Amino acid sequence: MAVAERALGQRIKRKEDPRFIQGAGRYLDDIVLPRMLYMGIVRSPYAHARIRSIRKEAALAVPGVVAVITGEDLDKAGLAWMPTLAGDRQMVLAVGKVLFQGQEVAAVVAETREAAFDGVHALAQEVEYEPLPVVVDPFKALEPGAPLVREDREQKTNHIWHWEVGDRDRTERAFAEAEVVVRQQVYFPRVHPAPLEPCGCIADYHKPTGRLTLYVTSQAPHAHRTLLALVSGLPEHKIRVISPDVGGGFGNKVPVYPGYVCAVVASLQLGRPVKWVETRTENLQSTSFARDYHMTCEIAADRDGRVKALRVKTVADHGAFDAAADPSKFPAGLFSIVTGSYDFPTAFAEVDGVYTNKAPGGVAYRCSFRVTEASYLIERTMDVLADELGMDPVELRMKNFIPPEKFPYRSALGWTYDSGNYAATLKKAMDLIGYWDLRREQEERRRRGELMGIGVSTFTEIVGAGPGHTFDIAGIKMFDSCEIRVHPTGKVLVRTGVRHQGQGHETTFAQIVADELGIPVDDVLVEEGDTDTAPYGLGTYASRSTPTAGGATAMAARRIRDKARKIAAHLLEAAEEDVVWDNGRFHVAGAPGRAVTFQEVALAAYTNPPPGVEPGLETVYYYDPPNLTFPNGAYICVVDIDKGTGEVKVRRFVAVDDCGTVINPLVVEGQVHGGLTEGFGIAFMQEIVYDENGNNLSSDFSSYLIPTAMETPVWETDRTVTPSPHHPIGAKGVGESPNVGSPAAFVNAVVDALSHLGVRHIDMPITPWKVWKILREHGIE
Repeated sequence: MAVAERALGQRIKRKEDPRFIQGAGRYLDDIVLPRMLYMGIVRSPYAHARIRSIRKEAALAVPGVVAVITGEDLDKAGLAWMPTLAGDRQMVLAVGKVLFQGQEVAAVVAETREAAFDGVHALAQEVEYEPLPVVVDPFKALEPGAPLVREDREQKTNHIWHWEVGDRDRTERAFAEAEVVVRQQVYFPRVHPAPLEPCGCIADYHKPTGRLTLYVTSQAPHAHRTLLALVSGLPEHKIRVISPDVGGGFGNKVPVYPGYVCAVVASLQLGRPVKWVETRTENLQSTSFARDYHMTCEIAADRDGRVKALRVKTVADHGAFDAAADPSKFPAGLFSIVTGSYDFPTAFAEVDGVYTNKAPGGVAYRCSFRVTEASYLIERTMDVLADELGMDPVELRMKNFIPPEKFPYRSALGWTYDSGNYAATLKKAMDLIGYWDLRREQEERRRRGELMGIGVSTFTEIVGAGPGHTFDIAGIKMFDSCEIRVHPTGKVLVRTGVRHQGQGHETTFAQIVADELGIPVDDVLVEEGDTDTAPYGLGTYASRSTPTAGGATAMAARRIRDKARKIAAHLLEAAEEDVVWDNGRFHVAGAPGRAVTFQEVALAAYTNPPPGVEPGLETVYYYDPPNLTFPNGAYICVVDIDKGTGEVKVRRFVAVDDCGTVINPLVVEGQVHGGLTEGFGIAFMQEIVYDENGNNLSSDFSSYLIPTAMETPVWETDRTVTPSPHHPIGAKGVGESPNVGSPAAFVNAVVDALSHLGVRHIDMPITPWKVWKILREHGIE
């Protein structure tokens, strides 16, 4: 009897891809329900203004328009405000005044999409505003006399909160005694996840049953169900949330947006399904942004490059509402991973959140709660320190890495890193790219007046939120779940509490189950996204699917296997403790010929269960991880700069990732390619820009650029493996690592190319115009 091949580590093509590449995916806008209405939203043209009046008559006169909803209407129903995940509250539709350009002012519901559009246009002309002073700079927002953004709060200030971590006194002493101190101000611009599919929903309230079904582009269907129950007052068991195929999320589809609430209200009022799908401009103007962190970093070190202390101060611009999707106890997310891969004896970090007249948010754009900002900051500042000391950036990093023998490692800011071998990962990246040959080439090119740079980034991530004792969102503990149903024929249905948006769950979770039960991957079907069928979970973001739901899946499969062993013992007429599992079959110890397959056991679970054992072969496992996981990597980028135009060309980019046990190398490589491309866009192209009046100047893809195949470099990838010791299969997650680690590599490469001119830092995005101006300022023609 053949032993099944292990499924983990196999390069299996994604099971979900055939339907996508054939155009057979079922996305939100593919869904059309009988008697469905369409909704559009009137948005503010002003960043800060009082609403004097809203006259509905013109919109209601548009043929096909059936309803107009304003903030005053919602206020009468007690629905004018909704809670945010960050513990703030946010207007559903503006009441009294608008706080940012693009804010939702009113909703128009009509028989057709076109009529809804016409109704929105008609109503927009009938809203009377009184413009108010605008503040878009968070530092000016903190000055006395600054325009007050949030008049609804008891605190009459734009300061939201102060958060700090670490040992301030010990860090101050270390800086006072240090031989060398470097200081660098770094701005990580406001960027946007810009998923291919914008946000939208269909609210379908069925009056006879009192049940609401919400089809929604959601990364966290169960969390949306609970929050919707809290906002609407509907009993949670009468709400079903279905997240169909999702065309990318990257954190943008975690929050609850006003459009969702308005569609639900309209469906409740009208007793008909109501669809709302935003436009690209609405997505860029009003849904959650990412980053917008103004950071100052200082490192204290001795003259031979040994780091002694880290000190960080940050101002976080949250826009008009603090709608960040951070765990409740961490207003600045997991920014305290800012010590990175280095063995700092002490550190101190503080962050202040600020309101401005900009769109709200602060989502984890392919980043585990502000980890990208932290990683970028420390990797940039380590290069500044290397420049100050006259050391090669690689030499400085090697000198200060946390050594492998120190794991599990307790960082100066309180995290316990699980595993890693940072020096080995960097060494592998250096060998792949030929680091020292490149340095020699750079010297030769500089002598010829050419500009070539080599950038290094050695990042450590922190992902997998929970564990539940530390992490919650809106009070809900951050565990995750898996249900496994084994059918009599041995085929398997798996349901999890997360929701993929391109990560390959239907393949990788099937591989985990197949590996644990010794069955073919094709025998496993993975379902997600329906709260009526899937077990409760917190969703997919922050690279948490594999660390949490992946753990739940492995543990559920092992629970199935434990029961299967009892049934096998019954079939083999042996004591349970004498039955041995051999990857796909059970046999009696010492008698491998006396064996039954998993499929035979599955059939017996329904036809011949042991006396006293419950029939069937099903289970649910809720996995609360004991710790986070800490993926890491070493990225090296080589750039050439055109002195005439300032254009930066990425010649090579090597990415070596350590994401622990690899479930499917093909999926991991795809994740890394996607994240590196996003990091490339952030480094060189992307920023949500506002003028002094709060006008969003980056509201479409002609002004907010997305890399195409023409600009995207060729990525060279490899990996090292240090399994996470506490995860059931040793996996750490990889979905966000390349977005976290790559911006610093790109920027470090450009700065390295210009470092001999005295350049130490350039804020992203590094556009040709920005580089051209720097070159001219330094006399380079």
